[in-house]
Amino acid sequence: MIQPVQIVKYAELVPCRTAFIDAHTPGSDQKENFTIIGGGVSEASDQHVHIKDTPGFNIGAAGQPPKCRNSLHTHRTAEVFFVLSGRWRFFWGRWGDTGEVILEPGDIFNIPTGMFRGFENIGSDYGMIMAILGGDDAGGGVIWAPQVIEDAIAHGLILGENGKLYDSKKGEILPDTIAPLPVMADEHLLLLAEPSVAEVVPRWVARYLDLLALSRDKPVQVIGEQGLIFDKPGFAVDFLSTNSAGPVSAQPHYTVLMPVQGYWRLSQNGQDSHLGPGDTAFLQPDTGYHLAPAMSGEAALYRIKNTNDPAGPSWWERS
Repeated sequence: MIQPVQIVKYAELVPCRTAFIDAHTPGSDQKENFTIIGGGVSEASDQHVHIKDTPGFNIGAAGQPPKCRNSLHTHRTAEVFFVLSGRWRFFWGRWGDTGEVILEPGDIFNIPTGMFRGFENIGSDYGMIMAILGGDDAGGGVIWAPQVIEDAIAHGLILGENGKLYDSKKGEILPDTIAPLPVMADEHLLLLAEPSVAEVVPRWVARYLDLLALSRDKPVQVIGEQGLIFDKPGFAVDFLSTNSAGPVSAQPHYTVLMPVQGYWRLSQNGQDSHLGPGDTAFLQPDTGYHLAPAMSGEAALYRIKNTNDPAGPSWWERS
């Protein structure tokens, strides 16, 4: 029987250090990947999945020490990040030099599809960013920039057309029946967007301090049809703070709660659960609940709900 709420605690997250093709590439070889809800886009067979069921989207996280980066890639469905801890630089373009934005804890970035993107921890301590990926299968995987694939081969990792990694350092070889994943053809590379900072940041980024102000009296929709960031990626994202939480009646959709600041009390049928930054709560449809800060001080969280919109490209590609 599925429980009305499933909770994955931050302290219980299980990292994978070989999740992607750049796991041996210098500068990217210390990153950790976490799959919290759904299988995510990991290319490793040993990736631990905390909750396998998906509500139309996946929840994951990336943890990186200072100066560690995630290589340039793109997705076919939404990729949304909010910063849990640390200071992060997100960059984009064919070579990663078209534009960039610096995000602090609580900031959120709905990265448009159809362009290469990467990110690095530019803070002084280990940092964590939480991810929402569109679709039950997260868009079918990651599409890497050609230089990422070439660098990975030089450091012993080959990605097969089957989406699996083969590590020569572990004695693994590509099976005769599996071809290596080819790099993206030049004609397809030319179709990828190269948007300016002025096009991306005002349209796709929301800042934590602004969201605190806007959510003073009621939740604010951050991503959605009525969101500060207009998009319909198959889910909607709300932001709640100290005075905008309260009782929520049962609704016919899945709900995920992800605190970014402070501690929260989640009450259901007379039972209390407690959530803190980095924890993830997964609520089934038709589940009513009451949400309130568990102690005084600043508290904020993101709430994600599935919608009837299909997962796919960002709205700027559809329109």
